[in-house]
Amino acid sequence: MTLIEPKILKGFRDFLPAVETGRKHVQAVLEKTFESFGFAPIDTPVLEYTEVLLGKGGGETDKQLYRFRDNGDRDVAMRFDLTVPFARFMAAHFHDLYLPFKRYHIAKVFRGENSQRGRYREFTQCDFDSVGADCAGADFEILLLMRQSFMNLGIQNVKIHLSHRGVFNRAIEALGVESSAVDILRAVDKIKKTGEKEVLASLEELCGNKAAAGILDFIRPEATNRETLDKMTRLAGGEGEDTRRVASMLDWMRTMDIGDSFFLDPSITRGLDYYTGIVYETFLSDLPGIGSVCSGGRYNDLASLYTREKLPGVGSSIGLDRLLAALEELGQKERAESRTQVLIFCTNENDFARYHQAARVLREAGLNVEVYPEARKQAHQFAFAEKKGIPLGLFIKPEAGENCVSLRDLHSRENVDGLDPLKAAAEIKLRLTQRGL
Repeated sequence: MTLIEPKILKGFRDFLPAVETGRKHVQAVLEKTFESFGFAPIDTPVLEYTEVLLGKGGGETDKQLYRFRDNGDRDVAMRFDLTVPFARFMAAHFHDLYLPFKRYHIAKVFRGENSQRGRYREFTQCDFDSVGADCAGADFEILLLMRQSFMNLGIQNVKIHLSHRGVFNRAIEALGVESSAVDILRAVDKIKKTGEKEVLASLEELCGNKAAAGILDFIRPEATNRETLDKMTRLAGGEGEDTRRVASMLDWMRTMDIGDSFFLDPSITRGLDYYTGIVYETFLSDLPGIGSVCSGGRYNDLASLYTREKLPGVGSSIGLDRLLAALEELGQKERAESRTQVLIFCTNENDFARYHQAARVLREAGLNVEVYPEARKQAHQFAFAEKKGIPLGLFIKPEAGENCVSLRDLHSRENVDGLDPLKAAAEIKLRLTQRGL
């Protein structure tokens, strides 16, 4: 009998137990962190009809599809990311889900690109998304979850670069070159890899010297986030909903004293066509050469390919393989927890940072907490908590004192007033223990 050579396809890998154990450990830390914010797991097929995947990734990604005709002569392809299949998933299961629906999905994806050091044709993405709320609160929570994921992995020196595609698009319109917007954003997206000189040459070829100079001026950050936002606002033609949303998030970061983790960087555009709002990439200050380890943004129109329902979404994706390479270099260890135990009700969006300050105290006490992202009617928020099976609710009461909160047992409807977050954490743990939760 002729032995078959045990070779593996280029761009694909086997993982021996010592390596896979580390991968699973990191995945477990991320899963527990996602669940501590109220995100739930889903899964989708590796194979999809090609028409489901084509059209929203962008030209380069479409060319990298593993595409073939199956035994039933169906035109099928392997997923190239987890976001487009998620849009199809939301359209198919919209009536079975609560909104906002917050999911995470850790799975392999496939791209037929040129494999090289650190880039593979089969790799694992760790996605987390919130669908159903188009508001600064939902955007901000994704940023907080990104930051917390790295904190829980023991990576302290992390910087999340963010911008807003809406502001970028308005700046392009102000320069009169909006017809080349897609090519412009893709050119700008390469600036950290190729440098300003090469990007300028590409922009001059696309839209002329004057517009190219204006775009470079727009994407250069200033000394502070506030100064950068002021310049972006001016060059985009004035204040709009997009700049106000960014301003709100910067204010909340400052209130929570976490502003050092975030950098307003207008050169962040993300190359995929489906982003419509906030966009971001994450860099490790101790490993500047490794590139972004977590990226994403808002994609309000993605599901419109599959449904007429309005399903605005925002999400992020951690590249597990690149992250593991970073952890190996940094020599870091991990930790985390699971399943939502407390919902903090949102009654006033001006107090959003207070809600997340309280949530942080409860999470540090070992509890799994989520904050409702917008000030909808309390009946809607109660229905949301009931559908998710969240046993306890917390109301922040700034009118009663700086750290005053009220705990609500969502089953017995009993209130416990006059608590601060630490006392609330103790009361929550007692009630959960009494229920065997």
